[in-house]
Amino acid sequence: MTNGALDIRDLTKVFGTRKALDRVTFELPAGAFLSIFGPNGAGKTTLLRTLATLSRQTSGSAAICGFDLKDEPDEIRKRIGLISHNSMLYPDLNAFENLMFFASMYGVENPRDRVLELLRAVELDHRRYDLVRTFSRGMTQRLSIARTLLSDPEIIFLDEPYSGLDPHAVEIFDSLIDSVRQGRTFVMVSHDLEKGFSKCTHALVLAKGKVVLFDERENIAFESFASLYKKTVGMGVS
Repeated sequence: MTNGALDIRDLTKVFGTRKALDRVTFELPAGAFLSIFGPNGAGKTTLLRTLATLSRQTSGSAAICGFDLKDEPDEIRKRIGLISHNSMLYPDLNAFENLMFFASMYGVENPRDRVLELLRAVELDHRRYDLVRTFSRGMTQRLSIARTLLSDPEIIFLDEPYSGLDPHAVEIFDSLIDSVRQGRTFVMVSHDLEKGFSKCTHALVLAKGKVVLFDERENIAFESFASLYKKTVGMGVS
């Protein structure tokens, strides 16, 4: 196993008789931004959930920040954050209460100062005492970023983070991600080829649980990438 951000070897996940992940293998250096593409059922979310320690692999191995996914999940959880369709926030608590709760779970030092700092960073300080159930989708996603950053994670996993966001919310979200980009590794599942490709340093295409393509973005022209995606994913792979 290497000391990069991710070292994935023959990672396989089976549900019944179906292989959701089929011997997935790749390495990702620290500080990279990986965008994962593929159709529904390709295994994208399964891969993300497995790497985020929310699901256990059937076989194969993975090292995250140098720690073994199977044997050292607690060490990995200390170093990762997840932003997904589920905000993981409590709708009947206000923004401040939510972040204070998660700060206590993560053992954050000076939690009140850290929470207020992050509320300002995601431009929600003026709504700190409003219940989360009153927030728009974009505001909820911004608070999810604050929740994720509380523990200062080395790797952030994003599962379709732009889903349901209006254009203005997308701009704010992009600005927030860019502001915390330095020194962190990102792994993002995306259905938007152009946006996902523009943000990444590395691209991974999955189809039927298999790796169709993995490479650095600088080695891939977008036109040929889009053509390959349409050809191999749109038509399926055997």
